[in-house]
Amino acid sequence: MDLGLERVAAVSKHLAISGHGDDSTMRIVVAGTNGKGSSIAMLESIYTAAGYRVGCYTSPHLHHYCERIRFDGHLVDDDAVCAAFEVIEEQRGEVPLTFFEFGTLAALMLLDAERLDVQLLEVGLGGRLDAVNIVDGDAALLTSIDFDHSEWLGDSRAQIGLEKAAVMRPGKVAVCGDQDLPAAVVEYGRQQGARLFRAGVDYGYQRVCGESWRWWGRQNQERVLP
Repeated sequence: MDLGLERVAAVSKHLAISGHGDDSTMRIVVAGTNGKGSSIAMLESIYTAAGYRVGCYTSPHLHHYCERIRFDGHLVDDDAVCAAFEVIEEQRGEVPLTFFEFGTLAALMLLDAERLDVQLLEVGLGGRLDAVNIVDGDAALLTSIDFDHSEWLGDSRAQIGLEKAAVMRPGKVAVCGDQDLPAAVVEYGRQQGARLFRAGVDYGYQRVCGESWRWWGRQNQERVLP
């Protein structure tokens, strides 16, 4: 494993990959220890039901590599992935890329080509040095913070949280689902100028009865959801 953004960022320029607020697509970057895949699945369902065209990049796959990339609920086909890999191989020159970096660049190329309304992008490991972090997300979701990949991310929740919080961007929404968020992560978000929304502080929810839920936000507006 060789973490870092220099290589993948350099090659992405040759590929003219978007992701820096230079088009109309909304990009949501999802990081965290647990819950990334399920969060993306729920967001995909919500946006699709609202009539938006949605693309997803997740990892790892269970049975087939193409599970990692889907548009409008359908998996990308093998030929498209192979063609994207060929373009990357031609454009990278002497820049070495890891397997995950190849896959991330291919996914971003394919997602951009579809001219989607929304892209949902899952971080592979950590956040700060993960290939997905070349994208400046319009929003970041930090699902949870726990001990994982300590040899790479640190041996405390604060250190791990800071690695994952690096997907936050100035002036952009950052939703944090961990109700025991390390103070260092909160301070980092504030220093970055991110618009933090913390579970249990800025929003919350509880089961009412049966399948109904009550949600509240910063203005104490309560809504019962079916």
